[in-house]
Amino acid sequence: MANKMETLAKQQKGFLGIESARNNVGITVSYWESLEAIKSWKQDSEHLLAQQNGRTQWYNWYHVRICKVEREYDFKSK
Repeated sequence: MANKMETLAKQQKGFLGIESARNNVGITVSYWESLEAIKSWKQDSEHLLAQQNGRTQWYNWYHVRICKVEREYDFKSK
């Protein structure tokens, strides 16, 4: 389902990118150009179905955080 949702998200207006890590804990961060784009994604019918399945089948809990990225930088060793 995660791969399906990523493919679907990439087709949405305002989608900028996604990062994901899955081991004992799964974390997915998606990037959107506006709050309106986030609201639209939240209301997508296939995404709503995936959210419902998450509540009933896959997760005991989850946490959503909506943030604005003010600055970004990274470091890579040689």
